[in-house]
Amino acid sequence: MVLQALLLAGCGGDATPAPQPSASASSVADAAVTRPAGEERLVLAFGDSLYAGYGLDRGEGLPETLQDRLWEEGINATVANAGVSGDTTAAGRQRLAFALDNLPRTPDLVLLGLGGNDALRQIAPAETRANLAAMMAELDERGIAVVLTGMLAPPNLGGDYASQFNAIWPDLARQYQAPLDPFILDGVLGDRRLMLPDGVHPNADGVERIADRVTPIVAKALSA
Repeated sequence: MVLQALLLAGCGGDATPAPQPSASASSVADAAVTRPAGEERLVLAFGDSLYAGYGLDRGEGLPETLQDRLWEEGINATVANAGVSGDTTAAGRQRLAFALDNLPRTPDLVLLGLGGNDALRQIAPAETRANLAAMMAELDERGIAVVLTGMLAPPNLGGDYASQFNAIWPDLARQYQAPLDPFILDGVLGDRRLMLPDGVHPNADGVERIADRVTPIVAKALSA
């Protein structure tokens, strides 16, 4: 089963860093993508190892790839990487205010993606929901737009767990009228060509596939 891999490995923890501006893959590779003109938009990518770029070279993570894609579309966006490998929703809830307050200004958008490590640890879905709801409420109170990237429970945790867990992101997206990518690893998890050897994290090609789906959602949210 495609989600079975999520139970095979965790995502090692790091000390909580301040958000870092993404080094675009193009700047690292000395490619042609350059920052476009226009008003700069600030996006905070706040998540776990799937945002942090676990196992990837500099410039290959999702925040960096997303920034490149936005530049290619003529959107002058800086995507600050606040991904921390191993983060649960509880850990994210504890550090969200710190991440926001350590940016140079209030972001125009937060890309929020946590929950995979909750499933790995079999944390009760009610706790995951409460933590994500608290983060959404914090962002709403600060007047910051959000794009959610969701997660699905591994099937061997059982139907009851999955039904409660999987509903969290669509429910919160409806409640806060936030754009949603329902499953961040859709089309990637289970494809060895797109995954690192651990079977849990995307490789650079996998990140590109995720960016194919997420970039238009972020671009639309920034233009709203």
